[in-house]
Amino acid sequence: MKGCMALVVCAAAVAAWTVAADAKDLSITTIKEDPYIMSRGSELEGYCIDLLSELSKQLDSFKYNVHLVKDGRYGAVDTSGTWSGMIGEIVRGEADLAVAPLTLTAVRERAVDMTTPFIQTGLSFILRRDLVCEESSFSLLSPFSTDMWVGILVAFLLTGLCIFLVGRISPTEWAEPGAEEHSFTLLHSFWYVAGALTLQGAGPHPKGLSGRVVSAIWWLFAVMLLACYFANFNSAMHSNSKHDSINSFEDLANQDVVEYGTIDGGSSKLFFKNSKNSLYQRIYDQMERKKSFVSNAAEGVRRAQEGNFAFIGEEVSLDMIAARHCDLVRAQSVIGMRGYSIAAPLGSPLVKNLTIAILKLSESGVLTHLRHKWWASSCEGGHRDQTSEALKPHHLRGLFLLLGLGLGVGLLLALLELMSRARSQAKDSKKSCCSVLTAELSQRFGRRGASAEQDDADKSKA
Repeated sequence: MKGCMALVVCAAAVAAWTVAADAKDLSITTIKEDPYIMSRGSELEGYCIDLLSELSKQLDSFKYNVHLVKDGRYGAVDTSGTWSGMIGEIVRGEADLAVAPLTLTAVRERAVDMTTPFIQTGLSFILRRDLVCEESSFSLLSPFSTDMWVGILVAFLLTGLCIFLVGRISPTEWAEPGAEEHSFTLLHSFWYVAGALTLQGAGPHPKGLSGRVVSAIWWLFAVMLLACYFANFNSAMHSNSKHDSINSFEDLANQDVVEYGTIDGGSSKLFFKNSKNSLYQRIYDQMERKKSFVSNAAEGVRRAQEGNFAFIGEEVSLDMIAARHCDLVRAQSVIGMRGYSIAAPLGSPLVKNLTIAILKLSESGVLTHLRHKWWASSCEGGHRDQTSEALKPHHLRGLFLLLGLGLGVGLLLALLELMSRARSQAKDSKKSCCSVLTAELSQRFGRRGASAEQDDADKSKA
């Protein structure tokens, strides 16, 4: 009998809420925070707006009006028991729902009813990228970017090939192709270039003008390149030694150069305030002593960009900030896992229906789609290139152009030397200059059999 009465009461409550919902639109309070709620002209957009639209489809298209919370706060209780922010509006009956990145906590659960979380997150912090020392096993490669190393490899291969060609073409380097061995083989050419790059040198050295031009240009390129490498490496080492590496909350608490803070009156502040962990208590005491709390996330981001400040907040929100501002980076350390939920007045029958709808959206992949949609990376201001310390090819564009010019001049001089010799031989043997030049090139690039047959034919004709 009691069970039947309970069912009747529940049915009556649902029916009453349905009638009330039909009578007026639901009043939904929220707060501006990228990418959950953002302004687009006079309208609002963002993750929470799309979430409301999907929930409305799941619950027979209920109607609603969205407004921003008056005091711009999430919700905290003071010593007199009065709630502020979105939770306060729910408690006072000024709103039917609070749809925002509202953290599910035990204190809030006593004042309002909250649904199952639609996003799981934890606490982390963001700070300027140049305040984080990213340790790497390949730190010796850090003075140059990947493109720069690729450019150096291409320059190495082209120079080795150029020395090989000059050694073959120039008569000074290889006077008698049919009688003597060639000094600059392909393997020795690359060995010679590598020796110059390490400032060691490897003989034999070029004897002709063309070979010496190529050699001198490569030596100049190698010296300038090594000077840039060591200068940038030394600068990076000194920059990293100016501050400690800050990669975790323990690193943050064990230094006093970088200040840190979180949103005043938010759940993150309550987490540190009520924590029994000595490390987290030290962090809260430091924030309280220096009064380093911020009024909202925008202020926290601004102070972090100005430098020497770490903004502590929810991981998922900080990921969005780091995706929008490339001069900021989120620490890998994550503590205090929690979730974002929708708040409703105590005893509201809508909480059960919203929980079921959120679970359906999660199982169908809609929540994942919304996450990918609104968390897409788009760095503002192009700060990534400015904060990177690695040298890129355009920084040494002139040096690469000088090397290319030197290689071209060396090859041209080698060809001129060979043409001069071919012209002299053509005068002596009374042949055309082109035929002599062709025979010389054939001998120097391996077609000795063809040149020998040509000589025999010339003798037969004579």
